[in-house]
Amino acid sequence: MQIYRCELTLLERTFFSSREVGNFYQTEPFIGNYALCYALGLVAAPYHNRGKIHYAEHLTALNERGVYLTPASIVGQPRFAIEQFNAMPDSYWFAMGNNALITKPDGWDAEQRGSAWYLRERATGASRKVRTMNRPQIGSIKLLGIGNRAVFYLFSSDNTLQLPSYIRLGKWMSKARLVTERVSFQIVEEKSAHIPQLINPLDLPTGAVLQTFDLLSVHPVPLLRNAMIAGSFYRLTDGTLLPAGMRFGVEGLSTNG
Repeated sequence: MQIYRCELTLLERTFFSSREVGNFYQTEPFIGNYALCYALGLVAAPYHNRGKIHYAEHLTALNERGVYLTPASIVGQPRFAIEQFNAMPDSYWFAMGNNALITKPDGWDAEQRGSAWYLRERATGASRKVRTMNRPQIGSIKLLGIGNRAVFYLFSSDNTLQLPSYIRLGKWMSKARLVTERVSFQIVEEKSAHIPQLINPLDLPTGAVLQTFDLLSVHPVPLLRNAMIAGSFYRLTDGTLLPAGMRFGVEGLSTNG
């Protein structure tokens, strides 16, 4: 098995909707290991998604290949940028419906029937219901700024594995540079090891004993940091400790978007 230290440098502002408070959409200072799997091309996501999540089948395939990677932790103090957006229509008339913004084209009238809105064409009398949209119209975005660096570790039993030098991340497909370095390691036993790196708790081996940790409550899986763990570890040449035997814990992952 090989272990690679992977360092990302963000070349563009990067946005993940990690947390939503009202109309404020925040990017937390990390990159989840599921997102990294897709960004690195280790698994392929369908271009169109109808609400079904394919984590279980995609990550199971990586387990079978002997490939695993950790979430990426930001190096040093994260730098953020704040932007505002306004997607409200620039039209003479609009109304707020139930999860829908109602506008009417020229030659059409809008009418409300109960909680639903309909558009009716004046010339023909034909009408159609306005569909709901899960899309924010106005708000602020907190995103990771250019120059942030993040480190994750990749474990691979696949000798044919090749990683790109540049990847795209986040909802805006922002560009990032990737530098990988193969590192030496030895397996050690520790009764109480401090792991400052982010860890996905579903991926820990059964022999690992969690003692204390800080919880980062995010979707799709809350992450651990500053964990104290007992068990077997890979000790890297720089002294970094990583739990040995981690794999994607796909059991119980939701299949609904």
